Amino acid sequence: MIKSLFGKLFAAYLLIVLFVSLFILFASFNAFRNYSLSIHTDDLQNLATVLLPRVTPLYVQGTYTQLDTLVKGLGPDINTRITIVNRDGVVVADSEKDPGLMENHRFRPEILQVLEGERGTSLRFSSTVKEEMLYVAMPIREQGTIQGVLRVSLFLADFNRHFSRVRNTVIYSAIGLSLMALFAAFLFSRSMARPIRELRFAARRLAAGDFTSQVIIRDKGEIQDLAQSFNYMIGEINKLFTRLADQRDQLNSIISSIQEGLLVFDRKGRITLCNQSFKKYMQGSSVKGKYYWEVVRIPRFTELIKKVQEDKVSYYVEELSLHDTCFLCSISYLAEREETVVILSDITAMKRVEAMKKDFVVNVSHELRTPLTAIKGFVETLEETVDEKNQHYVGIIKRHTERLVNIVEDLLTLSELEERETTLLLEDVNPEELLRSISLIFEPRMREKGLFWTWNIEPDIPNIKADSFKLEQALINLIDNAIKYTEQGAITLSLKHRDSRVVIEVSDTGIGISEEHLSRIFERFYVVDKSRSKKLGGTGLGLSIVKHIVLLHNGTIDVKSTPAHGTTFSISLPANPV
Repeated sequence: MIKSLFGKLFAAYLLIVLFVSLFILFASFNAFRNYSLSIHTDDLQNLATVLLPRVTPLYVQGTYTQLDTLVKGLGPDINTRITIVNRDGVVVADSEKDPGLMENHRFRPEILQVLEGERGTSLRFSSTVKEEMLYVAMPIREQGTIQGVLRVSLFLADFNRHFSRVRNTVIYSAIGLSLMALFAAFLFSRSMARPIRELRFAARRLAAGDFTSQVIIRDKGEIQDLAQSFNYMIGEINKLFTRLADQRDQLNSIISSIQEGLLVFDRKGRITLCNQSFKKYMQGSSVKGKYYWEVVRIPRFTELIKKVQEDKVSYYVEELSLHDTCFLCSISYLAEREETVVILSDITAMKRVEAMKKDFVVNVSHELRTPLTAIKGFVETLEETVDEKNQHYVGIIKRHTERLVNIVEDLLTLSELEERETTLLLEDVNPEELLRSISLIFEPRMREKGLFWTWNIEPDIPNIKADSFKLEQALINLIDNAIKYTEQGAITLSLKHRDSRVVIEVSDTGIGISEEHLSRIFERFYVVDKSRSKKLGGTGLGLSIVKHIVLLHNGTIDVKSTPAHGTTFSISLPANPV
């Protein structure tokens, strides 16, 4: 297979020259032969026209002997064979052979053509004289009726010899012209291939990193334009690589200066990029060319990476501990490049501050519990002794004291739930029995507000492994909120079995929650309607307690709400295996 441009061009020209030469030779041979035969045919027809007046009287009179003598005398003089044939195809006279010995000519092509009223011509091999001949036949008429046929024919041996000499001359001329054309094609192909070859060598130098190479083509035309475009491209690529190198250096400087640890590895887990902060967090471990699990020896970290890669999530955050340091681990998966990016943020100081805040809240709550209990007791005593005029003020003091006591109790509960050492007293819990027992607590309030229950419990709900006291506390909080913020309608309690989980839903037809508040309702002290919450005695900690209880049970909690139409809280907990 030809690979070079010169070889392809020369081969193409070679094929074209050969094809054109053969076509011209074939066409010229046929044209010359047909033209020469046409001239000989016309000559024979003219000759037959001249002979007709001399042979017709003898043929009509039936003097075939004289007729035969006549054609035998004329034939050698005009170098033409003359044959007379009657309507039945019997040869009555011939200038070359004895008519009596010749076979019937009735079905010779030229004879048939004349008898059918056409001009008779034929080029074929004569079985009589054993040579190729050209035949022309004309009718012998008497009073407009065809009585016989005059046929004149020409031996083609001399014609073929002459034609062969002409053909050889043409062939030699064609060969000479073809060789000249091929030589010209060779020179042209080489001149076309040379600048392309120079461009190829320049492209190789460019691929090797040489941005100074230039191509100089003196021939004007498209190739010179291509060379100039190539030189311009090299200049632009040089500028681009310079700019990319500057940007790479700048990016490396930025990555190196980032305080957070940065780690990037491919789909096989091999580390492709990391910064100095990451190496410092790994206490100087060598990371070049290693797999991430060889450097970060934390089982939970490996589990998170596998989860992110399997789920192909774009962002995932979790806290991890390494070498007495707490990190916020952010993991991103780049689907297009099949790479994973990990950012480790040192939050040890923040965790210490958070722990100090929790300790402060717990200590303050413990310290406030005793004086607040005392104040509440004295207020209740004072309430019985004051006159009616001061009863209003004592009621205000009592209400705010009770709210402070509730806040302190909720803070202590929340602090207890947030402790990692919190233990659950797990037991088999029947979700339906738990819901129905809790609903009895709220019967008086439901009747007082004119609300009613709606139950939506699927059959065959499995038991769950849970701390019944804490789960009851969470459900009481949710149902209490539903009743607080519902003035009319129903409270719906639902139980569903989805895959291997039990879903508990508490729905109301109350005031609902706006969308902008939904993402923050589980935060401490976050209250959607502060005036209404204070009026109803809310502390702003109930939903935060509910969330922590659910998380302790390896569950999830979601909320859906539409203002003025109600709210639905859904708790999903693992079901006991059947």
